[in-house]
Amino acid sequence: MKVLVLNCGSSTLKFQLIQTRGGAVERKLARGVVDRIGGESSYKFEIVGEPPLEGKIAAENHEAATVKVIGWLSSHPDLGSVDGVGHRVVHGGDKFKSAVRVDENVIKILDSLCDLAPLHNPSSISGIHAARKVLGPAVPMIAAFDTSFHQTIPERAAIYALPYELSKKHHLRRYGFHGLAHQYSAMRYGELTGKKADQINIVTLHLGNGCSACAIRNSTSIDTSMGFTPLEGLVMGTRSGDLDPALVAHLARHEGIDEVENLLNTVSGLIGISGISSDMRELIAVYKENPRARLAIDVFCYRARKYLGAYLAALQGADAVIFSGGIGEHLPLIRKEICGGMEWCGLILDEGQNESATGTEGRISTAEARIQVFVIPSDEEAVIARQTAMLLQ
Repeated sequence: MKVLVLNCGSSTLKFQLIQTRGGAVERKLARGVVDRIGGESSYKFEIVGEPPLEGKIAAENHEAATVKVIGWLSSHPDLGSVDGVGHRVVHGGDKFKSAVRVDENVIKILDSLCDLAPLHNPSSISGIHAARKVLGPAVPMIAAFDTSFHQTIPERAAIYALPYELSKKHHLRRYGFHGLAHQYSAMRYGELTGKKADQINIVTLHLGNGCSACAIRNSTSIDTSMGFTPLEGLVMGTRSGDLDPALVAHLARHEGIDEVENLLNTVSGLIGISGISSDMRELIAVYKENPRARLAIDVFCYRARKYLGAYLAALQGADAVIFSGGIGEHLPLIRKEICGGMEWCGLILDEGQNESATGTEGRISTAEARIQVFVIPSDEEAVIARQTAMLLQ
């Protein structure tokens, strides 16, 4: 079965064409990205094993980008026909506990959830509309949700300490995000270690421009750092993460800032503290000479270490810690700073293994460490492809 996976971000469209058999990923056939959608868009398309094609492209919205991707695939006879399309959707609210086959009713519900994820859900819906229009009704569409993996979080971890009736009326709870990435980390860790699903007890740290931690027991999420929205939790590239809620009203009163939510989402986090960049690589480059860059990195790592400790407590111990995401996969210094001082619980990095693991998969802890540490590059598309194949079969 050939599954086309479309992963729509706020201004990007990533795709993979994946061959599956029996619900497992067999091999990757093609992949690519359309970047800066709505502006000076560019593309990078690649048939696996061949040189990539790169250039400028006209993509005023996600529908146009989706049409371009499907058109490129269709120009290659061995890639053009697909058996199904899996779409990443960031927010399923409390409506979708697992991946679903897309129909008109599902699209209507997704539209109603756009207020919860205004930067991402509308672009995913655009991708669904475009794929249905181009491929026709004969090709089934599946929606896979970042929030569905966290539906297993117990109520004591999901509920906010607000008036109970308000929480129920407005569906206020911890939804969590990056679920597909956390799920892949758990799945791949099992494959690497030979552990069965009910033996996988880990903490996953997905660190990129957006960051989240997850406590996973028996391969299921029992807690995660992002909450009602992706703003809660760890310090991120431009998001503040956890803070005193009273700060919102305080800033509005004393600074006359009406768009406080926008401030917390777009100019806070690493860029807010450093005043330089939201890109961790740029901050590391001036780490020694720039005190604010150093402070931003220190706060980022300290917050991540606090969540790691909290989730080890929630799990009553864990077998491993998994790093994924652009920062987690490529920056040894950040992994070292987060894990520093954790020897007390048996978490000990191997310095050489950590330094050599940049974008590669493998163990970076010492052989005798009681809590192992792994770098596992994230592959959300593989999870979506498997979920799509399983539903269609």
